Amino acid sequence: MENKPKFTDRKYFLVIAFVTSLFMLWGVAMTMGDILNKHFQNVLHISKSRSGLVQLSIFGAYAVMGIPAGLFMKRFGYKRGVQLGLFLYACGAFLFIPASDAESFGYFRIALFVLACGLATLEAVAHPFVAALGDQRTSDQRINFAQAFNGVGGIIGPLLGSYFILRSDGGHSNDLVSVKHMYIIIGLVITGVGVLFSFVKVPALTDPHVVATDAYAVGETVHADKKLFQHKHFVFAVVAQLFNVAAQGGTWAYFINYGHEVMHLSDAHAANYFAFSIFMMMIGRFTGTFLMRYIAPNKLLAIFAACNIVMCIIVSQAFGWVSFGALIMINFFFSIMFPTIFSLGLKDLGKHTQQASSFIVMGVVGGALFPPLMGLIANKNVATSYLLPIVCYAVIFAFAYTYKRVKKLV
Repeated sequence: MENKPKFTDRKYFLVIAFVTSLFMLWGVAMTMGDILNKHFQNVLHISKSRSGLVQLSIFGAYAVMGIPAGLFMKRFGYKRGVQLGLFLYACGAFLFIPASDAESFGYFRIALFVLACGLATLEAVAHPFVAALGDQRTSDQRINFAQAFNGVGGIIGPLLGSYFILRSDGGHSNDLVSVKHMYIIIGLVITGVGVLFSFVKVPALTDPHVVATDAYAVGETVHADKKLFQHKHFVFAVVAQLFNVAAQGGTWAYFINYGHEVMHLSDAHAANYFAFSIFMMMIGRFTGTFLMRYIAPNKLLAIFAACNIVMCIIVSQAFGWVSFGALIMINFFFSIMFPTIFSLGLKDLGKHTQQASSFIVMGVVGGALFPPLMGLIANKNVATSYLLPIVCYAVIFAFAYTYKRVKKLV
């Protein structure tokens, strides 16, 4: 009888701890963008639909950087890929200095774009990196575990933004000084992490995505000569990831607006609830990691997608705290979607794994397209705008529900 596969091996403990910390660092940057979205509305006097261009700058970088990051990783390895991502992250943070001095929305978007190129590189590298740190059969668990710490960063981001940027008694809630100071600190921290990682020794890794060790491949026909885009489950994963991040970008971009306009909370209090919703996302990822030991990842993904369709309907009705609670719970059910779609899309790809990771990361561009569209509706009624993500969750449900059948297609 086959032994139950380990979560990871002892020799990978230090590396997996460090790579997991990267998930936390880009969680801070991603949710901080949603704080900036509201702050720019207040300070630079721009509309909700125009402030949605913050998400366009962040997620648009994924479309630009996805393939170059994958090529760089394939040529120079995981470690150099991480270092490149941290370098771009830090550069983008330091570009907030001239952007703040100029009080220019356009300059901020450039800074966010450079920073997000670093995030895109880290995501393209970190997911296959974590998957490679152990048995393929537990890769879903490792990626969801690492993504849980992305949730920790997601909590830290709104709390920092609420305290230093949106707080009405902070002295700089109506200017950009606190934004500049915060991103100087972030840039210094990321630079320090990059220096430390240069001293971490990465053990030799074997490709964990070969079919022989893939629990999903048991009893299936192997097509070793298939080209990347002949793997239908991978193609569907790219599409599902695009709609997944579209739903995330839209949901997060107008969370604070919902709290302020529907629940009549202050921006700072709404940001604190946003942080709590990210905490629920972290809980969802730990819960999902546990449940995947008993429920197939694609089945659990389908259940969570169906739950979020219900949550979006409740949110759109503006039922007070019931709807606001549903808005918070969207992040709980959203929790496993990004890492699970990523992991399922990489199954059985062998030598194509690193290239496939780049294309799935490019699917993140969905987060650039959706917030401005939601913003057009949110300008009139922010609650009604939450009907749009239902389309996204329906696509995710279809991916999860048909996964095993699609995966068998030649």
